[in-house]
Amino acid sequence: MSKHSRAAAPPVRIAIAGLGAIGTKVMEALDAGIPGCALAAVAARDLARARTRVAQLRQPVPVVALHALEPLADMVVECAPAHLLPELATPFLRAGKTVVVLSASALLSHPALIDLARQNGGQVVVPTGALLGLDAITAAAEGAIHSVAMVTRKPVRGLVGAPYLVANDIRIEDIDAPVCVFRGTPRDAAVGFPANLNVAVALSLAGIGPDRTTLEIWADPSLTRNTHSVVVESDAARLTMTIENIPSDNPKTGRITALSVIAWLRKLRAPLRVGT
Repeated sequence: MSKHSRAAAPPVRIAIAGLGAIGTKVMEALDAGIPGCALAAVAARDLARARTRVAQLRQPVPVVALHALEPLADMVVECAPAHLLPELATPFLRAGKTVVVLSASALLSHPALIDLARQNGGQVVVPTGALLGLDAITAAAEGAIHSVAMVTRKPVRGLVGAPYLVANDIRIEDIDAPVCVFRGTPRDAAVGFPANLNVAVALSLAGIGPDRTTLEIWADPSLTRNTHSVVVESDAARLTMTIENIPSDNPKTGRITALSVIAWLRKLRAPLRVGT
């Protein structure tokens, strides 16, 4: 490989599936310019609305149905509802391409996607998202991790309507003090809080798995930020981490989630890459 081959390589064609708070931010960043990357196509449930947004970009791209994305791109960033992940990811992984997954909870329900990536030379990427310290946890996992415990505290409006709360008739709209609404594992939380706890699933995948990681979820009417605290005990280090995420336009999602995707895309062709 010559010293100029990296610079001469064509840009990675990036598709975005879903134009909510995260997808829109990533789309705008790609349109503004990320070295080595090019926005290639967009898919969304409301195609007319998506076309209106895309028309405002400096370099508009095709807006297509979900199933039509794969031929147009080398990689897709999934920002869609979790139940759509198999439909979106399967064509890309079958073609040996990369799927950046933000609905990490859906991976627990569809482990065959990992097998599909393995069989075809594709890759499933779960970005750091709303949690700090995943680099340190993946490093610790090369040795022995003894325990991982996470406590999530969210404003009430970020949890209202979660299937677990509805199924168990847990009402939090009028609480005036913090209430623990869930104790269990990320695997259980992925089912009961599919739009809220992708961060816990990402943590479990980086560490000791979704069945050995412990999780508490609190609804806190005094909070305006999504707060995650993690304690990891390992033979390499004791890690304690807390992050307070400012919500995006979607109260279930922190602003930093989109930024973590953008940061990961910048690493793809960067001459200096910091962090694993």
